[in-house]
Amino acid sequence: MAAELTTTKLNAESHLLLDQPLLRLPHELARKNFKTVQKHVERENKDILSALKTTANAAFTGHDSGQTLSNLDNMISRMQGLKRKMVTLHNEEKVLYQHSRRRIQHLQDLYEIPSLADVKYDEWSRVRLNRLLVDYLLRCGYGESARALAKEKGIEELVDLDVFVQCHWVEESLRRGSTKECLAWCAEHKPMMKKTDNRLEFEVRMQQYIELRRNGQVIEARQHARKYLTQHANTYPKEVNRAAGLLAYPPDTQVQEYNMLYSPTRWDFLATLFVQTHHELFSLPARPLLHIALSAGLSALKTPSCHSKHASSTANASSTTTSVCPICSTELNELARKLPYAHHTKSYVENDPVVLPNGRVYGRDRLLEMSAKVGLDPGHVKDPTTSHFYPASDIRKVYIS
Repeated sequence: MAAELTTTKLNAESHLLLDQPLLRLPHELARKNFKTVQKHVERENKDILSALKTTANAAFTGHDSGQTLSNLDNMISRMQGLKRKMVTLHNEEKVLYQHSRRRIQHLQDLYEIPSLADVKYDEWSRVRLNRLLVDYLLRCGYGESARALAKEKGIEELVDLDVFVQCHWVEESLRRGSTKECLAWCAEHKPMMKKTDNRLEFEVRMQQYIELRRNGQVIEARQHARKYLTQHANTYPKEVNRAAGLLAYPPDTQVQEYNMLYSPTRWDFLATLFVQTHHELFSLPARPLLHIALSAGLSALKTPSCHSKHASSTANASSTTTSVCPICSTELNELARKLPYAHHTKSYVENDPVVLPNGRVYGRDRLLEMSAKVGLDPGHVKDPTTSHFYPASDIRKVYIS
């Protein structure tokens, strides 16, 4: 029995999942760029207006003209510094717009393809596959390999190299036991993190507190807690109380609650939390896009019979090329085991279906015709998939309900 999946809905959902981050990340980066510009302008505007007012009042009251000129020179210097920052941010903005334009055109190319059978769709799909491979390499920390592949395929503007490289750099610094890089990242993205009520910075500050206590710096640990932890007492009361109790327990304590705080595995927890926070802020999927595409493809082909005892007993374990369906093959069967089944809206059944003792279903006429071609007498049939022989009296008619 062969089943046909409606491909229109599947492909629409597939494109939505795989191509949505293509436009969302440049948008998030552009918004971050705008907020940075706004912050610099507002800060310099406030400081310079205040300094200008003070300088003007001093000039009117007859104070030292040299000091007035010095204040004016200082304001000019600050304005020049602001201009340099604005030029840098403007150049970054132009790059983001260029990337967005290229990505929109990439999706427009898909929209203009009339059919999935068109050769242009194959070409477009190869570009997307290269994007997915670069995304996978970046998430695994192979930044140089990802950069080389993107450059070779000419898709630098379709992938987010710098974003993932920075993410991996901060992640690895946390795994090495350094909080400096992560805190700098938190300070840079603080406005974005406030909107999501994220606990990354609190956990990193907690780790700094733990390290101070581990090294016996009790006074410094208390000062650190007052400055960075107690302000979160209403938000994370349990964690703050536990931090206070940590002062009474040395690093070799056997009390599980505090032994876990001293555990080196907390660095791995912080690294994982950072990656999760990073992806949430920039609207990136938690899983590699390649995994999403592979899961969708496997689910589209998977049927209940793929993991039945008959399928597992007849799959060819010695070759990647087998007459059974791809999901029944040794290479993909276990990989697809926990995935959901495809949603089939239409089924095509051969005329007069019959089932063999091994559970496989064929059309009676086709089964008898193939058995006759291999020289079997009318009293026996051959399973074309497993090459097993059965008496014709053992086949049973199938009734589809």
